[in-house]
Amino acid sequence: MSDQAWQRVLEPRTRPERVLVLGQSGMVGRAWCELLGSESIEHEALARPEFDLSDPESINRALDNRYDLVVNAAAWTDVDGAESDEQGANRANAHAVEQIARRCADFGLFLITYSTDYIFGGSASSPYPIDAPIEPLNAYGRSKALGESMLRAVSDHHLLIRTSWVHAPWGKNFVLTMRSLMQSRDQLSVVDDQRGRPSNAGSLASGSLDLYLAGAAGTWHLTDAGECSWHGLACEIREQLGRSCEINPCTSEAFPRPAKRPAYSTLDIGPTEQLIGPLPKWELGVRQSLGHSFG
Repeated sequence: MSDQAWQRVLEPRTRPERVLVLGQSGMVGRAWCELLGSESIEHEALARPEFDLSDPESINRALDNRYDLVVNAAAWTDVDGAESDEQGANRANAHAVEQIARRCADFGLFLITYSTDYIFGGSASSPYPIDAPIEPLNAYGRSKALGESMLRAVSDHHLLIRTSWVHAPWGKNFVLTMRSLMQSRDQLSVVDDQRGRPSNAGSLASGSLDLYLAGAAGTWHLTDAGECSWHGLACEIREQLGRSCEINPCTSEAFPRPAKRPAYSTLDIGPTEQLIGPLPKWELGVRQSLGHSFG
């Protein structure tokens, strides 16, 4: 399938008048709310228990014609937990996405929703293009891949954004976990055989809005620029914190997890940068997450 079949650029759009953010309490949902507030864009945000991806009725209640843009930042994000409850992951990341897309289509609403680098198998040695073969290694990746296919089958009035290694000044994420561990430990071991692109949630939200305004539709990749391993990311966190903690590289086998991770999941962001300009370096995104957490 050609890139053109996967992604499209329509006429530039005007700023949305009223936005509905689903998944307010998550990293990306909160970042969207902060962005919309700073841009003085009217918005409403929902989170559990009022809005629950496992409850079809709550989805129906949430969506109506009061909005012109819906941002679905809600998802099942427990990668390891999906291995023991793939049905639950499929409900949240696939069937609920299909229902949201259908409701948006009923009311003529444009939908922005998110997918993951974990839909890819990890055997590549250069960044994955949009139309690379989808070969997830774990249940979480399969649930996201299913959600992508169900979304495309329902409507093309959407912007599906694949991203990776999301972190923020809030929530449970690698950057804040490392910050906490470096305060209490003199030595850490961090996996060095998985490579990808870190993504600051604030940069992800602002880049998503930029893509929307530029007329993007279909499937796009959006992360911070550059790539690293988890070990490289941990070393950068240490550098920015000014810690002396020793960080030793190790293999994935040293930390067995229920869900297998791809060894290489760097996303090709070239088309995105061609449309909206250079994306911020991942090191800057880390600085923003750490700096905000001190505030």
